[in-house]
Amino acid sequence: MDEDHRQRLLDRELYQIEQIRQLDSEELEIEEVEHGHQSSDDDPYDDRAYGSASGSGGYTFNTSLASLHSYLGEVEDTHNRLAFLDGGVILHVPLFYLEGVVLFPEATLPLRVIQPNFIAAVDRALRQAEAPHTIGVVRVYRDGDNGTIRFATTGTTAEIRQYRRLEDGSINVVTRGQQRFRLRRRWIELGGAPCGEIQIIEEDLPLRTPRDAVGQLAPLRNLSAANASHSKLLVRGNQDHDSDASSDDSFESKLSLTERRLHSSALVSSYPHDLLGESTSSDDDRLMCEPELQLENSLQSLHSVKNRSHDDGLKGHEMKRLSDMPFRGAKRRNHSIHRLRECPRAYWPYWAYQMYDSYCLAQRLSDMWKKIVGTPSMDALVRKPGLLSFHVASKIPVSESTRQELLEIDGISYRLRREIELLENFDRIKCRSCQTVIASRSDMLVMSTDGPLGAYVNPSGYVHEIMTLLKASGLALIGIPTEEYSWFPGYAWTIAYCATCEYQMGWLFTSTNKKLKPRSFWGIRSSQVADDMH
Repeated sequence: MDEDHRQRLLDRELYQIEQIRQLDSEELEIEEVEHGHQSSDDDPYDDRAYGSASGSGGYTFNTSLASLHSYLGEVEDTHNRLAFLDGGVILHVPLFYLEGVVLFPEATLPLRVIQPNFIAAVDRALRQAEAPHTIGVVRVYRDGDNGTIRFATTGTTAEIRQYRRLEDGSINVVTRGQQRFRLRRRWIELGGAPCGEIQIIEEDLPLRTPRDAVGQLAPLRNLSAANASHSKLLVRGNQDHDSDASSDDSFESKLSLTERRLHSSALVSSYPHDLLGESTSSDDDRLMCEPELQLENSLQSLHSVKNRSHDDGLKGHEMKRLSDMPFRGAKRRNHSIHRLRECPRAYWPYWAYQMYDSYCLAQRLSDMWKKIVGTPSMDALVRKPGLLSFHVASKIPVSESTRQELLEIDGISYRLRREIELLENFDRIKCRSCQTVIASRSDMLVMSTDGPLGAYVNPSGYVHEIMTLLKASGLALIGIPTEEYSWFPGYAWTIAYCATCEYQMGWLFTSTNKKLKPRSFWGIRSSQVADDMH
């Protein structure tokens, strides 16, 4: 870009900013719309509502308005709710190929269907007997320098929840993601509708830490003999552990002799050596032993004082004071002492299982998500790790290729671990074309109950997934603000380009009412965001 062109873009941006400052109009009449959206009592996603924009800063925008997609006009409810299909089921459904969009189960996808072949696809979905009102959504992307179009092999079925046929023949549709599938083959029907043969993916069950990994074994005093004679422990097996619910079905009974020998060695070495009559091998071991050793020393001191009291004639109140001293803080140590008397029966230590425990990972992801995005309680989703993984994946502000990667991960725990990794590394948002830093994580702003990232469709039928930001840099504005077909009621939009490479990054949304806050924010296309989020 030459200097003259860059200067023209800068002058245009300054002019647009000056126009934004002068924006002022009458108050919005949105009371009826605000009260028209009621959450259902049986909706498992009630806990995911984001409330007002960003949840702080005195913002007044009602975030539920954006999720209604009111720019589509009135749409009629199909009153159809499809039952979930069994994993492995093979279906023939009409397909929608969408560039720049990755649909996840339970996510909302608005469509403005204009092209005749996709209109035929909607008509087929509405009248088909097999999986009625269902379409398959697959991401398409351009690969390589020659721009070859590729089709993803993993997609999501979407149920048509609302639709309206317009006078010009086009159809406005609101769909909701249902289940993941593998695309086996695709074709075009005689009517022009693109169709495909899909196989529903069977979702795995959440992983739990084995009960044997945290089971309680014999007291430490019983293990001292085992430490002295390892062979006796192997012969006796679980005889010392009968009182702790050990049985023939226990983990150890299923191990080979070699595996049992390794496992038993791990059990013995897992106890603090000081309590087994050996020196500690590390400061950590010594620290673990301190609470119980302190209590034992206190008990010994008390015993000696009581014996001495018979000879020295200690007074009653002195005796009471001395009797109370050794037990100060004992209640606080009970838990630690109890944990010292526990040892895993499982082959690996507890922390190793916890790395893949779906519920532990779900809680960790929920805590991170609430810290970054500022959502309310997500306890209902934490109890359903699979749903939580899709919920976060559909809203995490990363590139579309990364989101497609999340969609293709089959294991719940692996998907949760990948999302935690993304949130840990998510720091800056860059332009995909030139790597210019556009914004940082702290600039994120929630402007919809769908979260900081959502899908919206323009009048031409192109679906955009955008992440909303309070601040952005390195962008230039083209054109004048317009309210027509605005995705956020009460805001006018202006096209925003990267000032370095001139690729369209998204839009600047500015309030048309001085009482509406935030006064402005940015919508950045996820398809134009770089994969590197560091």
